[in-house]
Amino acid sequence: LVLTVTQMLRKHGVVGKFVEFYGDGLDSLPLADRATIANMSPEYGATCGFFPIDAITLEYMRLSGRSDDLVELVETYAKAQGMWRNPGDEPVFTSTLELDMGDVEASLAGPKRPQDRVALGDVPKAFAASAELELNTAQRDRQPVDYTMNGQPYQLPDGAVVIAAITSCTNTSNPSVLMAAGLLAKKAVTLGLKRQPWVKASLAPGSKVVSDYLAQAKLTPYLDELGFNLVGYGCTTCIGNSGPLPEPIETAIKKGDLTVGAVLSGNRNFEGRIHPLVKTNWLASPPLVVAYALAGNMNINLATDPLGYDRKGDPVYLKDIWPSAQEIARAVELVSSDMFRKEYAEVFEGTEEWKSIQVESSDTYGWQSDSTYIRLSPFFDEMQAQPAPVKDIHGARILAMLGDSVTTDHISPAGSIKPDSPAGRYLQNHGVERKDFNSYGSRRGNHEVMMRGTFANIRIRNEMLPGVEGGMTRHLPGTEAMSIYDAAMLYQQEKTPLAVIAGKEYGSGSSRDWAAKGPRLLGIRVVIAESFERIHRSNLIGMGILPLEFPQGVTRKTLGLTGEEVIDIADLQNLRPGATIPVTLTRSDGSKETVPCRCRIDTATELTYYQNDGILHYVIRNMLN
Repeated sequence: LVLTVTQMLRKHGVVGKFVEFYGDGLDSLPLADRATIANMSPEYGATCGFFPIDAITLEYMRLSGRSDDLVELVETYAKAQGMWRNPGDEPVFTSTLELDMGDVEASLAGPKRPQDRVALGDVPKAFAASAELELNTAQRDRQPVDYTMNGQPYQLPDGAVVIAAITSCTNTSNPSVLMAAGLLAKKAVTLGLKRQPWVKASLAPGSKVVSDYLAQAKLTPYLDELGFNLVGYGCTTCIGNSGPLPEPIETAIKKGDLTVGAVLSGNRNFEGRIHPLVKTNWLASPPLVVAYALAGNMNINLATDPLGYDRKGDPVYLKDIWPSAQEIARAVELVSSDMFRKEYAEVFEGTEEWKSIQVESSDTYGWQSDSTYIRLSPFFDEMQAQPAPVKDIHGARILAMLGDSVTTDHISPAGSIKPDSPAGRYLQNHGVERKDFNSYGSRRGNHEVMMRGTFANIRIRNEMLPGVEGGMTRHLPGTEAMSIYDAAMLYQQEKTPLAVIAGKEYGSGSSRDWAAKGPRLLGIRVVIAESFERIHRSNLIGMGILPLEFPQGVTRKTLGLTGEEVIDIADLQNLRPGATIPVTLTRSDGSKETVPCRCRIDTATELTYYQNDGILHYVIRNMLN
């Protein structure tokens, strides 16, 4: 259901919209399912997705241990404000879509975008047709690679599922799907099915309550048996914190140049996000994650092919171990309000290790010059008490020319740091061993790491270097390929402003602040795209970067851009929200073309931020005044 809604809304186009869910189907949709759908709003592009308050909302509040007084207050307030849902009400909307929940079928989404829903039976075809396979026609002939692990010989096939993760975001506080995963695991173990040996499985619930009700239902041992051991509560595989694969598996993938997959129950599967060696990433419900751990291969059709074989050697199909609605309902009945009260009562206590940390009190933070985690950022260097007039952009060079659906993961990855990357070399030069690199996300308090990680996604494709993957570009007018960071530093020495050119949906995905901070530190002053995702557009303005949109029907391709053009944008002191801005392109042969772009500073407040060189300067100036 969630993936169907995501596909439907992304196709319709809801960027900048408030999406309200209504209709008779809400009467049978539990709050946990509603929360899962609403939590996908960044994936379908809306400002928010919401369900009006009704009796089902109050029922969940009681279940989760809220007091009767609070429940009564919410009901009274919602009704007084006209926010209460009465069955049969038909609110007025600017546009509507209709979905018959009876038409929803088992699905995954992938291999690289949440909106690319694929019916369960079509997954093998979608895997075969994925972009990575099309890039290399020899891929279809890839043979399994022999490897040895724990003294046992195995073969790693092309299409292997090497990561199966029930992750903390999106739906792992949803009792019905977690219980379904546990029940499926129980049936599989009872029949003698095992997780394929190359699958790295994990369970990271969204709440300690999940652990409580899985244990109460006596399902934890079966998940453990299949490798879905508790690894923690919080961001894990879904943000790139899966950790390394076993060394023999990584070696086999590299040796055979295999295209392998990850199946996870999170909400984002963008390129390079889950693991550097995993080229295809698939979103699925928790029970399907368990099923793919059993099958171990994206080429297996779970709708028709056996997942494995029982102790007698008979084939076992997904339908044989899929729990019934009645079984799931009986398990969900074990979830009690006492579980919520118990866990929430101590939610801010922390572990003994946390409590034992020694903390020194001071009025200001004590910066450590040798820290590779937290460093004083340069965002306020040379800031004046009053904002200077906005400078025009003259002689800007294009740092990167990118395609459609460039995500914030492409711009500022949060996962592992490669040793041969600019960030990896920085850490090594500061005495950090490879095993201690941690991730970009963990080092986001160090601008030196984060600016080196900007556009460092291993799957990003800069059209200025055809056929090359990774954060590479050219330092123009030269032809030599180098890292985007190194080129940006050369441009800074030359005092050359920078631009980025892109296609549709630039900045989709996570609302990652470093996807705007990093470009700012690289010297990027303008991003010109066919369209922007709402949050990232706002973040660019917040860092003093000008977002411009090509006019309808005009793209980098229709203009014949090569990335060698020089960009000039004048009269920025008189900028107005939504104004048409002439952008002059000077080509390598000296010819000029002016393109009337739309200023995507949409409000007077955003213009004020931009004129202050970003929201950080604006806030500090307000404090000083």
